[in-house]
Amino acid sequence: MDDIERLTRPDGETLALKRVRGDGPTVVWIGGFRSDMEGTKALALDAAARERGWNYVRYDHFAHGASSGDWRQATIGRWREDAIALIDDLDGPVVPVGSSMGGWVALLLAVARPGRLAGLVLVNPAPDFTEDLMWPGLADHERQAILREGETLVVEEGLGEYALTRRMFEEAREWLLLRGPLPLRAPVHILQGRADEVVPWRRQVMLTERLTAADVTLELVEGGDHRLSTPADLDRLIEAVERNRRSSSTLS
Repeated sequence: MDDIERLTRPDGETLALKRVRGDGPTVVWIGGFRSDMEGTKALALDAAARERGWNYVRYDHFAHGASSGDWRQATIGRWREDAIALIDDLDGPVVPVGSSMGGWVALLLAVARPGRLAGLVLVNPAPDFTEDLMWPGLADHERQAILREGETLVVEEGLGEYALTRRMFEEAREWLLLRGPLPLRAPVHILQGRADEVVPWRRQVMLTERLTAADVTLELVEGGDHRLSTPADLDRLIEAVERNRRSSSTLS
């Protein structure tokens, strides 16, 4: 059950994924920026899937974890295309669960394949983070290096050293979501830590205002940080996913 499967993309790159087979809509874990499918939340959902009989898939983005790819070629558009390809390779309805950057990818997926969604669960989602959060947060010399030389190297605790490329920032502008309405029909459940210093909780208020879904829940977790990985947080996540799995009336 723990064997890595690989989805080959048209350019020969491969997405690494792991699967739990069960019943009902497939829960799909979509991880964050420079995270992988072996993180705390992904594994908690894996355990829940085995216990509760869910269909469940977790995977690594292009240039993340066990998937292939050159990090310097990574873009939001590429991660979006890969997520869509993965969903297209699955049968039946899905419940994407997107964390941080994965929340942006999950929303882009939801817009592209609305008829496949039984529900959508987002954990401290970060739509538009490259433009609104990351770029303004860089030091001036880092922004200048990206504009002048095409990239800058940064070192971040927990993420290691990596390049931030002009390509990533410029391409991401094609996929900004918070500038207009987000026409989704499936139920959306957003979990957001009030103490999150990476994605301010007020951004989720903006997101809920953009969503046109009839059923949108914004659950603010007092004291919760960006990880939302305490035992109570994980229980909250599992229950949110369970509720969304049961919601299939919005499917076309």
